[in-house]
Parts: sequence; structure tokens; C-alpha cells
Amino acid sequence: MTAGPNTTTGALRHVLGHLLTPLLMCLGMGLAYLGAFHAPQPHDLRVDVVGSGPSAQVLAQSLHDKGAGALDVRTVADRATAVTGLRQQDSFGAYIPGPHPELLVASASSDTSAMAVEKVFTKVAAGQDAPLKVTDVAPVASGDPTGQGVFFLLVALSIGAYASVAVIGGAGAVLPLKIRAALAAVTSLVVSLIGTLFAGPVFHLVDHGLGGVWAMSWLYAAGILFVGVGLHTFLRRWTTLGVMVLFVMLNFTSSGGIYRPELQPGFFASLHAFWNGAGFIEGVRSHVYFDGHALGGHVLVLVLWLLAGVVLLALAGLAEARRRNAVPAPAARPEGHAENPAAAPEKAPAGTSAQDRDAAEAEEEMEEAVAV
Repeated sequence: MTAGPNTTTGALRHVLGHLLTPLLMCLGMGLAYLGAFHAPQPHDLRVDVVGSGPSAQVLAQSLHDKGAGALDVRTVADRATAVTGLRQQDSFGAYIPGPHPELLVASASSDTSAMAVEKVFTKVAAGQDAPLKVTDVAPVASGDPTGQGVFFLLVALSIGAYASVAVIGGAGAVLPLKIRAALAAVTSLVVSLIGTLFAGPVFHLVDHGLGGVWAMSWLYAAGILFVGVGLHTFLRRWTTLGVMVLFVMLNFTSSGGIYRPELQPGFFASLHAFWNGAGFIEGVRSHVYFDGHALGGHVLVLVLWLLAGVVLLALAGLAEARRRNAVPAPAARPEGHAENPAAAPEKAPAGTSAQDRDAAEAEEEMEEAVAV
């Protein structure tokens, strides 16, 4: 049987309405990823020149001036001070001039930043007709030679967390909020354990400190799940797009897992200071490679995102209670009125339309989540 014009028009409107979400995702992903990654250029990238004499001062000033804002060049007294700066992530390279020039880097801080610094000082050494020796004072684990494995661990944790939001918020929408919150907590634990297995026994991304990696993985995943489940009460079928914006478009691009903020545009560099992905990436780096330096600040970022999720869940609980209280009670029949069952029209089961609508919305959310 051929569909009538009303059926065709309705179906077309339904499709066009739901095409809006993937088109917005395409626009957002393009703006975020290309805006953050398409042309990395150093700006205020801190490097040191080792030495206290006039020649070291002249070299530092010359590099600073030629860089036109790309480099922040300073001098330090000796090699030990330079190493301390690298191990505290106060600098990203230290050049020791002389007949046999040496460049100190810390690839665990960021392999791409180390490569950018090496490119600059290779030219400096070439101008002195001397080969450059490169020493890595904080190398990455053997299972993560590029230093970007932690970023892809972040991706896996994120997908496990935000995809679960669609299931708990959509398919579980009829459940009480306390149960949904409990499901989010348990799911975050499972996601963090999977991530820890990837980081340790499976791919050996880290060679020690696995307990701390698990703890930060749980904080990170729980923050996403609590925020997402809380937002679902307010955004409904737009929740998938919302968590994509928060935990993919803005999160991956500002995390520092590929390029640190010193190689990114200002917008993404500013997000690095307080976004949860950056808290995870920098927290793992600090814990595993830099003896816990500044670890407390990175963990605080993850805790604050988790607390934001708890607050959102509390607000969602209040909103859902208000909605329940706003549903009008069935009108009472006048006293003494006898209903004639034969004359009264057959009533649809109470709540059928609302249940159908919720089921349809849940199915749409699941389809969008699977597509993502």
C-alpha cells in the first residue's frame, strides 16, 4: 500500500528534524579539531639557555627576539637548574652552548613540544657548525614511545562514559534518579577498570603508578557520567549532542594530549587550565613521570568536575520532583453519579501516550549514541 502524502510529509519532517543533530556534530567537530590542531605554532614556549656569561645572555636575547613571541627564552646558571626546570615542567627545553652543544628535553611532558624545541636548537647548533646532542631527562614508558598513548586512553574512557549516559538517561529514564545515579557510579567504576587494564597489563602505557592512574580514571569517568545523567533531565534527546560538545569537542582538543597549550590557539590553551581532560592527562603525566609535581591541582580539577556532576544530579532531582507534583490529579466524579460502563467510551490505559513518547525518545537517543 502506497503511503499517503500526509504520511510522507510527516516522515520527511521527522528525518529532517533528526538530521540537525549529526549536522551540528559535523560543524562542531570540524571547528573544534581543525581549530585546535590544524596549524600548531609555538607561542611563549619556555626554553632555557644554560650559562651566566655575556655569550649566554646574548644568545637568549637573540632567540627571544627572532622568535617574535614564539619562544620565552631565559638563562639559568647551570645544568642541574635546567634539569629541575624540565622536571617541574617550568620549561620545555634547555640548551647548553659550547664546542659540543647539548639540548635537554622532557618528552614525557609533551613529545610534540620537545620536537618543536629540538627543531629550533638544531638550527642554532648548525649555525655553530656543531652537531647537537639531545638528552631526554624524562623519557616516556617503553609501551608509549610517542607519549600520546595516555591521550588515546582518555578517548577510550570518554567514549565508555558518555555513551553510557545515553543508555542510563534514555533507556533508564523511567527509573528513579537515585537508581540512575547508582548505575552511573557503578558504570564509571567498570570504565575505569577497563582503562586501567589498557594502561597497564594490556598495552603497558605506564610502567608504574597504576593505582593512581586507576583513581584518576574513576574520577574522570564518574565526572562525565554524573554530569551527563544530570543534564539528561533538562536536555532529553539533546543530551548526546551536549555531552559531545563538553567531553569531545572541547575536551579532547584542550587536553594537551596531542599538543600542549603552548602550541595551540588561545581559546583551547585557556580551557587547558580547568577542563577535565586536561586534568586527567596532566595528572597522569605528573604522577607517572614527574614525581607527583603539581599533582594536587590536576586532581582538584577532576574532583571539581565530579562535584559539578553531583550538583547537577541534585538539581535534576528537584526538577523531576517538581514535574511530578505539577501533574494534575484525575478529576473526581460528582457524588452519587453512577457511570454507565456500556455508555462510556473505552479509556486508553493511563500514561500510555507518555510511555510511548519516552520510549520513542529513548530509542532515538540510543540510535544517536550508536552513530556517534
